[in-house]
Amino acid sequence: MRVLVIGSGGREHAIVHALRRSPGVDEIYAAPGNPGIAQAADLLSLAADDLPGMAEAAADLHIDLTVVGPEVPLALGIAEEFAHRGLRLFGPTRAAAELEASKVFAKEFCLRHGIPTADAVVVRDRDEAVREVRRCGFPAVLKADGLAAGKGVLIVTDEDELASAIDAFFVRRRFGDSAQRVLVEECLRGVEVSYMVISDGANVVPIATSHDYKRLEDADRGPNTGGMGAHSPALVIPPGTSRHILDAIVRRTIAGMASEGREYRGVLYLGLMLTDRGPMVLEFNCRFGDPETQAILLRLDDNFAEVTRAAADGRLRVPTLTWRREAVACVVLASRGYPASPRTGDPISGIDQALSLPGVTVYHAGTRLEHGELVTGGGRVLSVCGRAATLAEAVDLAYRGVGAIHFEGEHHRTDIGRDTLERLREDAGDERD
Repeated sequence: MRVLVIGSGGREHAIVHALRRSPGVDEIYAAPGNPGIAQAADLLSLAADDLPGMAEAAADLHIDLTVVGPEVPLALGIAEEFAHRGLRLFGPTRAAAELEASKVFAKEFCLRHGIPTADAVVVRDRDEAVREVRRCGFPAVLKADGLAAGKGVLIVTDEDELASAIDAFFVRRRFGDSAQRVLVEECLRGVEVSYMVISDGANVVPIATSHDYKRLEDADRGPNTGGMGAHSPALVIPPGTSRHILDAIVRRTIAGMASEGREYRGVLYLGLMLTDRGPMVLEFNCRFGDPETQAILLRLDDNFAEVTRAAADGRLRVPTLTWRREAVACVVLASRGYPASPRTGDPISGIDQALSLPGVTVYHAGTRLEHGELVTGGGRVLSVCGRAATLAEAVDLAYRGVGAIHFEGEHHRTDIGRDTLERLREDAGDERD
């Protein structure tokens, strides 16, 4: 099988890694890829949003399966571009990808189909936004309607933060056209988890659970980011809740999309809050999460290529996937200035030393080569993963890997997995009592 992976981040590196382990995969191409991906795939000099170029390359190379990493090509309609040429692609159509491309559509979809989610109001200007936040009360959540690279969500807890958010959305236009409409949403309280499934339009198979960390600083402080770390399994989902999520939320979503003529094939990612009222949808993504994928796919013991190909063909028949009974912790190393204005061009060292540690895997994201030297090339630079028998061991191993890597201005959270481990210790204490 000849496979093409579209994208250039840590998620795509993890996807290539999983495909390389899949029996039957002979050749892997990636577009545009990165220096880490280049060690396992042939790179194509094509931008991820060059839909005609991607389809032409896939046809010329006789690609059997294309896996799309980032959201932008899906939102632009790459599935339709490939379908017109009779090419197999794993990812939803443009109409189905609106679940991620428009938070307003997703919110209204949830209401139409009885899918639990936070209350929200759509606003279009600063005065409306201020009025609705004050009516809702602090804390409140403001979300740009369109795609904003995972950064279009601001939580405001007082008048000063509200003024800053209003300035970002409506004055400086930090999120551009994606904020022509803004959701003002109640701030749900509870434990946040990521839940992903693979769908062929009718059938679904769950992917291993994960818990991600979106804020820049320890203890969930600082600005929202694309993700600063994750671990799998989540270990915070109560017994029976996964089945409830699958039946009451996931299957209802897939059926609802089909009923609206938006058959959903690909990965469906649900950002959920486990509240006192039960699991509630925070967001939908129409592709693998980043950095959750880096943690999750290291635990996969199935043929990733075969599963994605079956889903793309509408013939997903396996009820479950096989996962290693291990834990993986992933820590993201970011550039100075991320997420607002990341610095680039700083030399990176120590990756080989990190990889020499048994159980450590390093995925490239924002890296590039300059005159043969590996340097930082974006906000999130590397994902360092540790895989071990327990989460505590996986966390320790990941941070040992982090300690081996160096670049000027490097920033990472030091508490990935710590909250879960503390909760597990408390639960164990309760059981002893």
